[in-house]
Amino acid sequence: MEARFVVILAVAMWFITDSHGQTHGQNIPPVARTAPTAPAAQPQDPSRLLKLYLDAETTGLPGRVEVVIGAMDDRLRLAPCTNMTPFMPAGARLWGRTMLGVRCQDGASGGGTGWSVLIPVQIKVYGLGLVAARALAAGETPGEDGLTLQEIELTREAPGVLTDLAQIGDTILSRNIAQGQALRREHLRARPVVVIGDMVKLIASGAGFAVSSYGKALSAGADGQMVRVQADSGRTMSGVARAGKIVEVRL
Repeated sequence: MEARFVVILAVAMWFITDSHGQTHGQNIPPVARTAPTAPAAQPQDPSRLLKLYLDAETTGLPGRVEVVIGAMDDRLRLAPCTNMTPFMPAGARLWGRTMLGVRCQDGASGGGTGWSVLIPVQIKVYGLGLVAARALAAGETPGEDGLTLQEIELTREAPGVLTDLAQIGDTILSRNIAQGQALRREHLRARPVVVIGDMVKLIASGAGFAVSSYGKALSAGADGQMVRVQADSGRTMSGVARAGKIVEVRL
């Protein structure tokens, strides 16, 4: 029994020694190492690029700005692009509804196919403006009782929205203004110093002389405007309206 155990142990030792020798004797080829590659450039999103562009370009606009990027034509099939540039078409402005462009530059060096596309955008600008608190009639001078200062969308209004009561001065409304309507400069005109039917003082002057008389105004006018007057003699003439119901006539 003891002899059998010795034989088995000798065989096991021979097997371990032989396996160890074969392992060290093999010619194992080295593992090839590859240089790390840079990550491939990812295609850009035209709408996201345009949003970033507008966020930067609209910082100088007056008031609070909101930008809405519209959808591209779903019939377009644009190739993926890693180098895009936004641009403004001729005549476009960063105000209200407009169209802005995105151009793919991947093909600029001849290595690909470039493209350009127009995308609808809406740029809303909000600011303070004078708004009618009630219906205002033509001929009246609006004041604090008829106007309120509110935030309005300036991009929906025509130019010339008033923002301060001091801008009204001694003027009157040239037309009726509905409640809630923004007041613009074009809605005002100078208060007339002469109205139709007024008895006015005529001051006629020429080279080295000046005479005065009275007449009747046939038209209305603000200070410095031309009006027609009928003199006491019945003669009709034109002159410059002045404050105090005076009309200056050059002979």
